[in-house]
Amino acid sequence: MIMYNYLRPDTIEEACQLLAQSKGKILAGGTDLMVQIRAQEEKLQDLKCVLDINQLKELNYIKKEDDHIYIGGLTTHHELQESELIQREAFFLSQAASTVGSPQIRNRGTLGGSICNASPAADLIPPLIALNADIKLRSIRGERKLPLISIFTKPYCTNIESDEILVEISFKILSETTKTAFIKLGRRKALAIARMNIAVALGIGDDGCIEEARIAPGSVFPTPDRVKVAEKILLNKKPTSELIAQASKLVSEEMINRTGIRWSTEYKRPVIETLANRALKQAWGVE
Repeated sequence: MIMYNYLRPDTIEEACQLLAQSKGKILAGGTDLMVQIRAQEEKLQDLKCVLDINQLKELNYIKKEDDHIYIGGLTTHHELQESELIQREAFFLSQAASTVGSPQIRNRGTLGGSICNASPAADLIPPLIALNADIKLRSIRGERKLPLISIFTKPYCTNIESDEILVEISFKILSETTKTAFIKLGRRKALAIARMNIAVALGIGDDGCIEEARIAPGSVFPTPDRVKVAEKILLNKKPTSELIAQASKLVSEEMINRTGIRWSTEYKRPVIETLANRALKQAWGVE
């Protein structure tokens, strides 16, 4: 059994102080950390302290200011799923939240926790990558803001410092002409960890051409990323089935370029191509 001290700060300032002193693990929803502790995972054998921040209500919000959406790190998957603001301004993020785990997991799991866990199969990260989201980190040394896409170093690892708390996620609201889609493939229809997923955003100009394209697959690369080679081929062209097929093929080819030929490639290559094709057509509005 892993033995550790349990701390429950009352303010963000106190949480930062305790985290700096203890170098412990942050407990938010607990849907990942508590499972890892009970499984006595090797990476937690030296765990000395757990810092419970659940009661810090100032980290639980979804709000709009000017042309940006701001989401507190303790916002749950269920709150993202049900938020009218998210449904209106970033529907594919709400859609992704609705696919996470079970109702119990969605009620407990937090957006900040999902990001910090850095699972390659996380459902919420691809839409956030497609939104060009930023995160805000806080410690006794102050605050820093950086692109979400820049924090992932390898599966289940980030470059977030041990004394930092993820307090906020933000992104610029998409234009009215930007269309989005999210598709997830799992072994079953509920309680499924993604075999693969994908989020796309297409900005369509007045002339019907694609002005901006963002394609962010999940469970495809070792760390979350966009497929810029596929995005580039779409720019300044009107969507067609043939163009989308070309871009989708580039998504699967980029997977092989980055991961090489593995035992799962024979399965994943045609499947991610199909998912990309469906998502792009869904965003385009023809499927």
